Amino acid sequence: MGVPKILYGGCIVLLLSCILVEAATPPGIAKNPARASCKKKEYKMCYNLEHVCPKFCPDSCEVECASCKPICSSTSSSKDGNASSSAASSAASSAASSSAGSTASSAAAAAAAAAAAASSSSSSSSSSSSPGGAPSHSHNSSSSSTPSKDPYNSPPPSTPSPTPKPSTPSPTPKPLTPPSKTPSSPTPSSPTPPTTTTPTPSKPSPTPKSSGVAAQTRARCRNKNYGQCYNQEHVCPASCPTSCQVDCVTCKPVCNCDYPGAVCQDPRFIGGDGITFYFHGKKDKDFCLVTDPNLHINAHFIGKRNANMGRDFTWVESIGIMFDSHRLFLGAKKTSTWDDANDRLALDFNGELISLDETVGSQWTSNSAPQVTITRTRDTNSIIVEVQGKLKIVAKVVPITLEDSRVHNYGVTSDDCLAHLDLGFKFYSLSGGVDGVLGKTYRNDYVSRVNVGASMPVMGGEREYATSSIFSTDCLASRFNAGQEETTTTDLATMNCASGMNGRGVVCKR
Repeated sequence: MGVPKILYGGCIVLLLSCILVEAATPPGIAKNPARASCKKKEYKMCYNLEHVCPKFCPDSCEVECASCKPICSSTSSSKDGNASSSAASSAASSAASSSAGSTASSAAAAAAAAAAAASSSSSSSSSSSSPGGAPSHSHNSSSSSTPSKDPYNSPPPSTPSPTPKPSTPSPTPKPLTPPSKTPSSPTPSSPTPPTTTTPTPSKPSPTPKSSGVAAQTRARCRNKNYGQCYNQEHVCPASCPTSCQVDCVTCKPVCNCDYPGAVCQDPRFIGGDGITFYFHGKKDKDFCLVTDPNLHINAHFIGKRNANMGRDFTWVESIGIMFDSHRLFLGAKKTSTWDDANDRLALDFNGELISLDETVGSQWTSNSAPQVTITRTRDTNSIIVEVQGKLKIVAKVVPITLEDSRVHNYGVTSDDCLAHLDLGFKFYSLSGGVDGVLGKTYRNDYVSRVNVGASMPVMGGEREYATSSIFSTDCLASRFNAGQEETTTTDLATMNCASGMNGRGVVCKR
């Protein structure tokens, strides 16, 4: 009888261990889909992308669409806990019923308890050693194993080995020590910079010069009718870093010398038809730019002779404007060494000098009719002249720099930097028979004769447009008679032009 009891007890122990292992082991991914995907269409990068469920998930998993990663289902853990607790309770009841029949069953129950403790400790160690396991997963595994330990009161699960691991924040005090070092290092270095900065503010003289240069390189739209562009600041293009204006229609900066009516450099003209040409003239001579029944404009040319060329390098130094019975003079003063902080403008109206404060926006207005207004656009060397109902001129005094002289072989000397005018004309009323180097390009029937395909298209006519002085109207093409003939308004000045070839061509459109 002893041997059958031992065999009977061994079978019971084996049966109980099988039941406990099955209860402790979750249903597993094998009984459920091993893959999951995000089903929220608003997460386009993750939507319907299939993921493999983690091995430590007891039942199933779902994809967190925000991070696009698979996580264990919240329902599966609860189901697993209920399943394991029910399995454990059924195992305990069956063990109790079976042990009531004989005394040997108590020994079998003890052996089963030991097996359950071993299985629970192995499951806890495997869950803690799983790589990349988040703290939430370890918490789920411990909670699922607790109901199986309660009926046996096993002491091993009460040892929270994972808890001391997070409680050892050895890295946290280490980052605290470096910040204590960093403030200590800058504190001794901070007193030294103030000692070096104290001598620098003692030189305030260069600051206004730098501010003046910064003002040169920016422009704004001043027309309030263009609300989207009004008062927006723009940087001048690289081809004209010191002289540009903002086209309020396109809200882009455009070089002053790229508009119809421009007279710049050696003199480079852009006619009313939008074609670029050069008129060299002769140094120390005067030529008629525009002549009309009630408007006459002459220009005085300065220059430099180059022995290797058959002509002079020339620039427009000053202009004389005549309308009705009035005379307006605008010129650049002779300058040896250029300093943009010094104003080199010369202004005269009807024989009286005009004095303007050297501040942006300062203005002078005549008492005559039509009214003449002169406004500074910069502190020095840049103005806008407007004769009511007749014309508007943007004028700027510029020098020939040493770099320009070196590149073009101008031969600039230290006693004269050849200060001259860059001009931009806009005409409000011209007759159909207007003439002059620039004026004739505004006629409706004008056809340009310059070779636009040449690298420097030159317009001749020195003899036809030469005049005896800056306020003389004795050129052969003169049409000025102090306004005795009626003039008609022209819209050619409303064209917008831009050059993308450094002066060798201009594209214009109305």
